[in-house]
Amino acid sequence: MSSPTFRDLSAGSKSLVLIEFVCFAGALLLSVYLNSVLHFIDNTKNIATNVLFIHAVVFALVVQLASLAMGLYNSKMRENFRGVLRRLLVSVAIGFFVVTLLNPLYGKGALAIELLAVSSIVSLILTSAFRYFTLQIDFFGFNKRNILVLGAGERASIIEKRMRRDVDRQGFFMHGFVIMTGDSEHGIVNENRIKLEGSLVNYALEHQIDEIVVANDERRENLPVDELFACKIRGVEVTEILDFIERETGQIAVNLIYPSWVIYSNGFASGNHLRNTLDWVFNATMGFFLFLITWPIMLITAMLIKLDEGLKAPIFYYQERVGLDGQAFSIIKFRSMRVDAEKNGAQMASEDDDRTTKIGKAIRKYRIDELPQIYNVMRGDMGFVGPRPERPEFVQQLIKNIPYYNERHNVKPGLTGWAQLKYPYGATEEDSLEKLKYDLYYIKHRSFMLDLLILIRTVEIVLFGKGR
Repeated sequence: MSSPTFRDLSAGSKSLVLIEFVCFAGALLLSVYLNSVLHFIDNTKNIATNVLFIHAVVFALVVQLASLAMGLYNSKMRENFRGVLRRLLVSVAIGFFVVTLLNPLYGKGALAIELLAVSSIVSLILTSAFRYFTLQIDFFGFNKRNILVLGAGERASIIEKRMRRDVDRQGFFMHGFVIMTGDSEHGIVNENRIKLEGSLVNYALEHQIDEIVVANDERRENLPVDELFACKIRGVEVTEILDFIERETGQIAVNLIYPSWVIYSNGFASGNHLRNTLDWVFNATMGFFLFLITWPIMLITAMLIKLDEGLKAPIFYYQERVGLDGQAFSIIKFRSMRVDAEKNGAQMASEDDDRTTKIGKAIRKYRIDELPQIYNVMRGDMGFVGPRPERPEFVQQLIKNIPYYNERHNVKPGLTGWAQLKYPYGATEEDSLEKLKYDLYYIKHRSFMLDLLILIRTVEIVLFGKGR
Protein backbone atom coordinates (compact mmCIF):
# COMPACT_ATOMS: atom_id res chain seq x y z
CA MET A 1 0.00 0.00 0.00
CA SER A 2 1.51 3.34 -1.05
CA SER A 3 1.34 6.74 0.60
CA PRO A 4 -1.97 8.63 0.30
CA THR A 5 -2.28 10.62 -2.93
CA PHE A 6 -4.83 12.98 -4.46
CA ARG A 7 -6.30 9.98 -6.32
CA ASP A 8 -6.99 8.21 -3.00
CA LEU A 9 -9.01 11.10 -1.53
CA SER A 10 -12.79 10.90 -1.27
CA ALA A 11 -14.87 12.72 -3.89
CA GLY A 12 -15.79 15.38 -1.31
CA SER A 13 -12.15 16.07 -0.40
CA LYS A 14 -11.12 16.29 -4.05
CA SER A 15 -13.97 18.68 -4.71
CA LEU A 16 -12.90 20.90 -1.81
CA VAL A 17 -9.34 21.21 -3.15
CA LEU A 18 -10.40 21.81 -6.75
CA ILE A 19 -13.21 24.27 -6.00
CA GLU A 20 -10.99 26.35 -3.71
CA PHE A 21 -8.27 26.34 -6.38
CA VAL A 22 -10.83 27.85 -8.77
CA CYS A 23 -11.86 30.37 -6.07
CA PHE A 24 -8.28 31.56 -5.49
CA ALA A 25 -7.34 31.69 -9.17
CA GLY A 26 -10.69 33.21 -10.13
CA ALA A 27 -10.35 35.90 -7.45
CA LEU A 28 -7.19 37.26 -9.10
CA LEU A 29 -8.68 37.17 -12.61
CA LEU A 30 -11.89 38.79 -11.36
CA SER A 31 -9.97 41.57 -9.64
CA VAL A 32 -8.02 42.33 -12.83
CA TYR A 33 -11.23 42.39 -14.87
CA LEU A 34 -13.06 44.65 -12.42
CA ASN A 35 -10.11 47.03 -12.37
CA SER A 36 -10.12 47.22 -16.17
CA VAL A 37 -13.79 48.27 -16.01
CA LEU A 38 -13.89 50.44 -12.86
CA HIS A 39 -10.26 51.71 -12.80
CA PHE A 40 -10.10 51.77 -8.99
CA ILE A 41 -6.31 51.25 -9.13
CA ASP A 42 -4.25 53.66 -11.22
CA ASN A 43 -0.94 53.05 -12.98
CA THR A 44 -1.85 49.53 -14.12
CA LYS A 45 -0.82 48.22 -17.52
CA ASN A 46 -2.18 45.77 -20.02
CA ILE A 47 -0.76 42.31 -19.40
CA ALA A 48 -0.94 39.38 -21.80
CA THR A 49 -3.72 36.88 -21.07
CA ASN A 50 -1.32 33.94 -20.73
CA VAL A 51 0.74 35.86 -18.14
CA LEU A 52 -2.45 36.65 -16.17
CA PHE A 53 -3.31 32.95 -16.08
CA ILE A 54 0.20 32.16 -14.80
CA HIS A 55 -0.32 34.81 -12.07
CA ALA A 56 -3.65 33.21 -11.17
CA VAL A 57 -2.29 29.64 -11.01
CA VAL A 58 0.75 30.64 -8.92
CA PHE A 59 -1.41 32.71 -6.56
CA ALA A 60 -3.84 29.81 -6.10
CA LEU A 61 -1.09 27.23 -5.49
CA VAL A 62 0.74 29.43 -2.97
CA VAL A 63 -2.42 30.17 -0.97
CA GLN A 64 -3.46 26.50 -1.05
CA LEU A 65 -0.03 25.44 0.24
CA ALA A 66 -0.47 27.93 3.09
CA SER A 67 -3.98 26.52 3.68
CA LEU A 68 -2.48 23.04 3.92
CA ALA A 69 -0.04 24.33 6.55
CA MET A 70 -2.98 25.79 8.48
CA GLY A 71 -4.73 22.41 8.50
CA LEU A 72 -7.62 23.55 6.29
CA TYR A 73 -7.47 20.36 4.20
CA ASN A 74 -7.35 18.06 7.21
CA SER A 75 -10.55 16.02 6.84
CA LYS A 76 -10.75 15.59 10.63
CA MET A 77 -10.32 19.25 11.53
CA ARG A 78 -12.72 20.16 14.35
CA GLU A 79 -13.30 23.91 14.02
CA ASN A 80 -16.34 26.17 13.99
CA PHE A 81 -16.68 28.80 11.26
CA ARG A 82 -14.78 31.38 13.32
CA GLY A 83 -11.80 29.04 13.61
CA VAL A 84 -11.91 28.24 9.88
CA LEU A 85 -12.11 31.97 9.06
CA ARG A 86 -9.09 32.68 11.23
CA ARG A 87 -7.04 30.02 9.45
CA LEU A 88 -8.20 31.26 6.06
CA LEU A 89 -7.13 34.79 6.98
CA VAL A 90 -3.64 33.59 7.92
CA SER A 91 -3.39 31.48 4.75
CA VAL A 92 -4.38 34.35 2.46
CA ALA A 93 -2.00 36.72 4.30
CA ILE A 94 0.89 34.29 3.83
CA GLY A 95 -0.09 33.84 0.19
CA PHE A 96 -0.15 37.61 -0.39
CA PHE A 97 3.28 37.99 1.21
CA VAL A 98 4.82 35.22 -0.94
CA VAL A 99 3.31 36.40 -4.25
CA THR A 100 4.52 39.95 -3.62
CA LEU A 101 8.04 38.51 -3.26
CA LEU A 102 7.62 36.58 -6.51
CA ASN A 103 5.95 39.47 -8.37
CA PRO A 104 9.17 41.26 -9.53
CA LEU A 105 10.28 38.03 -11.23
CA TYR A 106 7.57 38.57 -13.87
CA GLY A 107 9.40 41.69 -15.12
CA LYS A 108 7.11 43.70 -17.41
CA GLY A 109 4.30 41.28 -16.63
CA ALA A 110 4.29 42.13 -12.88
CA LEU A 111 0.98 43.19 -11.31
CA ALA A 112 0.44 46.22 -9.10
CA ILE A 113 0.80 45.35 -5.41
CA GLU A 114 -2.56 47.00 -4.75
CA LEU A 115 -4.16 44.63 -7.25
CA LEU A 116 -2.65 41.62 -5.49
CA ALA A 117 -4.06 42.96 -2.21
CA VAL A 118 -7.54 43.30 -3.75
CA SER A 119 -7.22 39.76 -5.16
CA SER A 120 -6.37 38.47 -1.68
CA ILE A 121 -9.43 40.17 -0.17
CA VAL A 122 -11.72 38.84 -2.90
CA SER A 123 -10.31 35.31 -2.50
CA LEU A 124 -10.88 35.50 1.26
CA ILE A 125 -14.51 36.51 0.73
CA LEU A 126 -15.16 33.79 -1.86
CA THR A 127 -13.53 30.95 0.09
CA SER A 128 -15.11 32.08 3.38
CA ALA A 129 -18.55 31.94 1.78
CA PHE A 130 -17.79 28.53 0.31
CA ARG A 131 -16.48 27.19 3.62
CA TYR A 132 -19.56 28.49 5.43
CA PHE A 133 -21.70 26.63 2.92
CA THR A 134 -19.74 23.38 3.39
CA LEU A 135 -20.14 23.62 7.18
CA GLN A 136 -23.92 23.88 6.83
CA ILE A 137 -24.24 20.67 4.81
CA ASP A 138 -22.50 17.30 4.88
CA PHE A 139 -20.16 18.21 2.05
CA PHE A 140 -17.82 15.28 2.69
CA GLY A 141 -20.67 12.81 2.57
CA PHE A 142 -20.65 12.47 -1.21
CA ASN A 143 -19.82 9.07 -2.67
CA LYS A 144 -18.86 7.38 0.59
CA ARG A 145 -17.93 3.72 0.28
CA ASN A 146 -20.44 1.20 1.64
CA ILE A 147 -18.46 -1.16 3.92
CA LEU A 148 -19.34 -4.70 5.00
CA VAL A 149 -17.09 -6.32 7.62
CA LEU A 150 -16.63 -10.09 7.50
CA GLY A 151 -16.45 -10.94 11.19
CA ALA A 152 -18.04 -9.70 14.40
CA GLY A 153 -15.52 -10.84 16.99
CA GLU A 154 -12.49 -9.39 18.72
CA ARG A 155 -10.57 -8.39 15.57
CA ALA A 156 -13.58 -6.66 14.06
CA SER A 157 -14.36 -4.84 17.31
CA ILE A 158 -11.32 -2.61 16.87
CA ILE A 159 -13.34 -0.74 14.21
CA GLU A 160 -16.13 -0.14 16.71
CA LYS A 161 -13.66 0.96 19.39
CA ARG A 162 -11.26 3.03 17.27
CA MET A 163 -13.69 4.55 14.76
CA ARG A 164 -16.77 5.37 16.79
CA ARG A 165 -17.28 9.00 15.78
CA ASP A 166 -18.71 10.34 12.53
CA VAL A 167 -15.46 12.23 11.95
CA ASP A 168 -13.65 8.88 11.87
CA ARG A 169 -16.04 7.55 9.19
CA GLN A 170 -16.07 10.42 6.75
CA GLY A 171 -14.89 8.19 3.91
CA PHE A 172 -17.36 5.32 4.37
CA PHE A 173 -20.74 4.07 5.62
CA MET A 174 -20.60 1.04 7.92
CA HIS A 175 -23.28 -1.35 6.62
CA GLY A 176 -22.70 -4.02 9.26
CA PHE A 177 -20.65 -6.93 10.63
CA VAL A 178 -21.23 -10.50 9.42
CA ILE A 179 -21.14 -13.09 12.22
CA MET A 180 -18.59 -15.81 11.37
CA THR A 181 -17.82 -19.22 12.89
CA GLY A 182 -15.06 -18.96 15.50
CA ASP A 183 -15.64 -15.27 16.30
CA SER A 184 -15.13 -14.26 19.93
CA GLU A 185 -18.30 -13.56 21.91
CA HIS A 186 -16.73 -10.38 23.26
CA GLY A 187 -16.76 -8.57 19.94
CA ILE A 188 -19.18 -6.18 18.29
CA VAL A 189 -21.70 -4.73 20.72
CA ASN A 190 -23.45 -1.64 19.33
CA GLU A 191 -23.07 -2.06 15.57
CA ASN A 192 -25.34 -3.90 13.14
CA ARG A 193 -24.63 -7.65 13.48
CA ILE A 194 -25.64 -9.68 10.41
CA LYS A 195 -26.37 -13.42 10.43
CA LEU A 196 -25.84 -14.32 6.79
CA GLU A 197 -28.19 -17.04 5.58
CA GLY A 198 -27.45 -17.11 1.85
CA SER A 199 -24.60 -16.26 -0.48
CA LEU A 200 -22.13 -13.50 0.43
CA VAL A 201 -21.92 -12.52 -3.25
CA ASN A 202 -25.70 -12.07 -3.59
CA TYR A 203 -25.87 -10.12 -0.33
CA ALA A 204 -23.05 -7.78 -1.38
CA LEU A 205 -24.62 -7.09 -4.78
CA GLU A 206 -28.14 -6.72 -3.39
CA HIS A 207 -27.03 -4.15 -0.78
CA GLN A 208 -24.58 -2.38 -3.11
CA ILE A 209 -21.53 -3.12 -0.97
CA ASP A 210 -18.42 -1.35 -2.26
CA GLU A 211 -15.85 -3.00 -0.01
CA ILE A 212 -15.61 -6.11 2.19
CA VAL A 213 -13.20 -5.95 5.13
CA VAL A 214 -11.94 -9.37 6.23
CA ALA A 215 -11.79 -9.34 10.06
CA ASN A 216 -12.93 -12.72 11.37
CA ASP A 217 -11.07 -14.16 14.37
CA GLU A 218 -10.61 -17.74 13.15
CA ARG A 219 -9.59 -17.95 9.48
CA ARG A 220 -8.42 -21.53 9.17
CA GLU A 221 -11.16 -23.34 7.17
CA ASN A 222 -13.61 -20.49 8.01
CA LEU A 223 -12.73 -18.00 5.29
CA PRO A 224 -15.11 -18.12 2.28
CA VAL A 225 -12.31 -17.76 -0.29
CA ASP A 226 -14.46 -18.68 -3.31
CA GLU A 227 -17.15 -16.17 -2.43
CA LEU A 228 -14.61 -13.43 -1.77
CA PHE A 229 -13.06 -14.19 -5.15
CA ALA A 230 -16.49 -13.94 -6.80
CA CYS A 231 -17.07 -10.59 -5.06
CA LYS A 232 -13.67 -9.35 -6.21
CA ILE A 233 -14.27 -10.10 -9.90
CA ARG A 234 -17.65 -8.34 -9.66
CA GLY A 235 -16.01 -5.11 -8.60
CA VAL A 236 -16.34 -5.37 -4.82
CA GLU A 237 -13.04 -4.45 -3.17
CA VAL A 238 -11.72 -6.95 -0.60
CA THR A 239 -9.44 -5.54 2.11
CA GLU A 240 -7.63 -7.04 5.09
CA ILE A 241 -8.56 -5.34 8.38
CA LEU A 242 -4.96 -4.24 9.05
CA ASP A 243 -4.84 -2.45 5.68
CA PHE A 244 -8.30 -0.95 6.26
CA ILE A 245 -7.34 0.50 9.66
CA GLU A 246 -4.01 1.70 8.27
CA ARG A 247 -5.76 3.52 5.42
CA GLU A 248 -8.54 5.09 7.48
CA THR A 249 -6.63 6.05 10.65
CA GLY A 250 -3.04 6.59 9.52
CA GLN A 251 -1.73 4.02 12.00
CA ILE A 252 -0.90 0.31 12.10
CA ALA A 253 -2.82 -1.82 14.60
CA VAL A 254 0.14 -3.41 16.38
CA ASN A 255 -2.05 -5.74 18.41
CA LEU A 256 -3.47 -7.29 15.21
CA ILE A 257 -0.18 -7.77 13.33
CA TYR A 258 0.84 -11.29 12.40
CA PRO A 259 4.28 -12.18 10.94
CA SER A 260 3.10 -13.07 7.42
CA TRP A 261 1.50 -9.62 7.03
CA VAL A 262 4.83 -7.98 7.84
CA ILE A 263 6.69 -10.28 5.44
CA TYR A 264 4.41 -9.55 2.48
CA SER A 265 3.88 -5.85 3.19
CA ASN A 266 5.83 -3.22 1.28
CA GLY A 267 7.89 -0.89 3.44
CA PHE A 268 9.51 -1.18 6.89
CA ALA A 269 12.96 -0.92 5.27
CA SER A 270 14.29 1.77 2.96
CA GLY A 271 15.72 0.41 -0.27
CA ASN A 272 16.34 3.89 -1.65
CA HIS A 273 20.11 4.16 -1.28
CA LEU A 274 20.24 7.60 -2.90
CA ARG A 275 17.81 8.92 -0.28
CA ASN A 276 19.84 7.37 2.53
CA THR A 277 23.06 8.85 1.15
CA LEU A 278 21.65 12.36 0.74
CA ASP A 279 19.61 12.26 3.95
CA TRP A 280 22.27 13.85 6.16
CA VAL A 281 23.15 16.51 3.55
CA PHE A 282 19.48 17.54 3.26
CA ASN A 283 18.88 17.62 7.02
CA ALA A 284 22.15 19.42 7.81
CA THR A 285 21.44 22.08 5.16
CA MET A 286 17.92 22.61 6.46
CA GLY A 287 19.29 22.75 10.01
CA PHE A 288 21.81 25.43 9.07
CA PHE A 289 19.15 27.65 7.48
CA LEU A 290 16.74 27.05 10.37
CA PHE A 291 19.46 28.13 12.79
CA LEU A 292 19.97 31.37 10.82
CA ILE A 293 16.25 32.09 11.15
CA THR A 294 15.71 31.07 14.77
CA TRP A 295 18.89 32.14 16.58
CA PRO A 296 17.25 35.38 17.89
CA ILE A 297 14.41 33.29 19.37
CA MET A 298 16.92 30.96 21.01
CA LEU A 299 18.88 33.90 22.42
CA ILE A 300 15.73 35.45 23.92
CA THR A 301 14.71 32.06 25.36
CA ALA A 302 18.11 31.65 27.05
CA MET A 303 17.81 35.13 28.57
CA LEU A 304 14.27 34.44 29.83
CA ILE A 305 15.37 31.19 31.50
CA LYS A 306 18.16 33.08 33.28
CA LEU A 307 15.81 35.90 34.35
CA ASP A 308 13.19 33.42 35.59
CA GLU A 309 15.47 31.12 37.60
CA GLY A 310 18.64 33.09 38.22
CA LEU A 311 22.00 33.53 36.51
CA LYS A 312 23.31 30.21 37.82
CA ALA A 313 20.42 28.22 36.40
CA PRO A 314 21.43 25.97 33.47
CA ILE A 315 19.94 26.89 30.09
CA PHE A 316 20.27 23.55 28.35
CA TYR A 317 19.23 20.06 29.33
CA TYR A 318 21.21 17.04 28.11
CA GLN A 319 19.61 13.62 28.07
CA GLU A 320 20.56 10.21 26.67
CA ARG A 321 18.22 8.91 23.97
CA VAL A 322 18.07 5.86 21.70
CA GLY A 323 18.59 6.52 18.00
CA LEU A 324 19.13 4.64 14.74
CA ASP A 325 19.82 0.90 15.20
CA GLY A 326 19.46 1.29 18.97
CA GLN A 327 22.59 3.46 19.32
CA ALA A 328 22.49 5.92 22.25
CA PHE A 329 23.22 9.62 21.80
CA SER A 330 22.90 12.78 23.89
CA ILE A 331 20.02 15.07 23.00
CA ILE A 332 20.10 18.81 23.79
CA LYS A 333 17.04 20.91 24.64
CA PHE A 334 16.21 24.16 26.37
CA ARG A 335 15.48 23.26 29.98
CA SER A 336 11.73 23.48 30.50
CA MET A 337 11.57 21.68 33.87
CA ARG A 338 12.92 22.37 37.33
CA VAL A 339 16.52 21.38 38.03
CA ASP A 340 15.29 18.71 40.50
CA ALA A 341 12.59 17.38 38.14
CA GLU A 342 14.00 13.83 38.23
CA LYS A 343 15.18 13.59 41.80
CA ASN A 344 12.93 10.51 42.16
CA GLY A 345 14.19 8.88 38.95
CA ALA A 346 13.34 9.03 35.24
CA GLN A 347 9.73 9.88 34.40
CA MET A 348 7.87 10.28 31.10
CA ALA A 349 6.77 13.83 30.29
CA SER A 350 3.03 14.52 30.31
CA GLU A 351 0.97 17.31 28.77
CA ASP A 352 0.28 19.20 32.02
CA ASP A 353 3.47 18.21 33.82
CA ASP A 354 3.71 20.02 37.18
CA ARG A 355 7.51 19.87 36.98
CA THR A 356 7.65 22.48 34.21
CA THR A 357 8.74 26.06 34.96
CA LYS A 358 6.79 29.19 33.97
CA ILE A 359 8.99 29.75 30.94
CA GLY A 360 9.04 26.00 30.28
CA LYS A 361 5.27 25.84 29.76
CA ALA A 362 5.44 28.52 27.08
CA ILE A 363 8.42 27.14 25.19
CA ARG A 364 7.01 23.61 25.26
CA LYS A 365 3.64 24.83 23.95
CA TYR A 366 5.32 26.37 20.90
CA ARG A 367 8.08 23.72 20.68
CA ILE A 368 10.82 26.29 21.23
CA ASP A 369 12.49 23.91 23.70
CA GLU A 370 13.25 21.59 20.73
CA LEU A 371 15.26 24.19 18.75
CA PRO A 372 18.71 23.30 20.20
CA GLN A 373 18.24 19.86 18.64
CA ILE A 374 19.25 21.51 15.37
CA TYR A 375 22.75 20.68 16.64
CA ASN A 376 21.79 16.97 16.83
CA VAL A 377 20.44 17.15 13.28
CA MET A 378 23.66 18.70 11.97
CA ARG A 379 25.70 16.04 13.80
CA GLY A 380 23.66 13.31 12.09
CA ASP A 381 22.11 11.89 15.29
CA MET A 382 18.62 12.90 14.15
CA GLY A 383 16.64 14.04 11.12
CA PHE A 384 13.89 16.62 10.92
CA VAL A 385 11.20 13.96 10.54
CA GLY A 386 11.09 10.57 12.26
CA PRO A 387 9.93 8.83 15.44
CA ARG A 388 10.77 10.82 18.56
CA PRO A 389 13.75 9.25 20.39
CA GLU A 390 13.01 7.73 23.80
CA ARG A 391 15.24 7.27 26.83
CA PRO A 392 17.11 3.95 27.26
CA GLU A 393 15.44 3.32 30.63
CA PHE A 394 12.01 3.31 28.98
CA VAL A 395 13.05 1.61 25.72
CA GLN A 396 14.30 -1.55 27.45
CA GLN A 397 10.97 -2.03 29.19
CA LEU A 398 8.87 -1.10 26.16
CA ILE A 399 10.70 -3.58 23.91
CA LYS A 400 9.85 -6.36 26.39
CA ASN A 401 6.16 -5.41 26.71
CA ILE A 402 5.17 -4.06 23.28
CA PRO A 403 5.54 -6.24 20.16
CA TYR A 404 7.46 -4.70 17.24
CA TYR A 405 8.53 -1.70 19.36
CA ASN A 406 12.15 -2.13 18.33
CA GLU A 407 11.17 -1.62 14.65
CA ARG A 408 10.93 2.13 15.23
CA HIS A 409 14.73 2.21 15.53
CA ASN A 410 15.08 1.21 11.85
CA VAL A 411 15.07 4.91 10.90
CA LYS A 412 16.68 7.98 12.40
CA PRO A 413 14.66 9.73 15.11
CA GLY A 414 13.35 13.19 14.28
CA LEU A 415 12.47 16.61 15.65
CA THR A 416 8.88 16.00 14.63
CA GLY A 417 6.98 12.98 13.40
CA TRP A 418 3.67 11.44 12.35
CA ALA A 419 2.94 10.36 15.94
CA GLN A 420 3.52 13.92 17.22
CA LEU A 421 0.90 15.22 14.78
CA LYS A 422 -1.63 12.56 15.67
CA TYR A 423 -1.16 11.90 19.40
CA PRO A 424 -0.52 14.10 22.45
CA TYR A 425 2.11 13.72 25.17
CA GLY A 426 2.25 10.15 26.44
CA ALA A 427 3.08 9.24 30.01
CA THR A 428 2.10 5.56 30.07
CA GLU A 429 2.92 2.32 28.32
CA GLU A 430 -0.51 2.45 26.63
CA ASP A 431 0.40 5.85 25.18
CA SER A 432 3.66 4.41 23.86
CA LEU A 433 1.69 1.64 22.14
CA GLU A 434 -0.58 4.20 20.48
CA LYS A 435 2.41 6.23 19.29
CA LEU A 436 4.07 3.09 17.96
CA LYS A 437 1.07 2.52 15.69
CA TYR A 438 1.72 5.89 14.04
CA ASP A 439 5.50 5.41 14.01
CA LEU A 440 5.17 2.10 12.15
CA TYR A 441 2.83 3.74 9.65
CA TYR A 442 5.47 6.43 9.03
CA ILE A 443 8.27 3.87 8.64
CA LYS A 444 6.20 1.85 6.16
CA HIS A 445 5.16 4.87 4.07
CA ARG A 446 8.29 6.97 4.54
CA SER A 447 8.80 9.26 1.54
CA PHE A 448 9.81 12.81 0.68
CA MET A 449 6.16 13.83 0.22
CA LEU A 450 5.11 12.40 3.59
CA ASP A 451 8.07 14.17 5.27
CA LEU A 452 7.03 17.42 3.57
CA LEU A 453 3.43 16.97 4.74
CA ILE A 454 4.59 16.40 8.34
CA LEU A 455 6.83 19.49 8.25
CA ILE A 456 4.01 21.63 6.86
CA ARG A 457 1.52 20.34 9.45
CA THR A 458 4.09 21.01 12.18
CA VAL A 459 3.94 24.69 11.19
CA GLU A 460 0.24 24.65 12.11
CA ILE A 461 0.98 23.08 15.50
CA VAL A 462 3.68 25.65 16.28
CA LEU A 463 1.70 28.70 15.10
CA PHE A 464 -1.46 27.72 16.97
CA GLY A 465 0.29 26.51 20.12
CA LYS A 466 -0.74 22.86 19.83
CA GLY A 467 2.65 21.45 20.81
CA ARG A 468 2.62 17.69 21.40
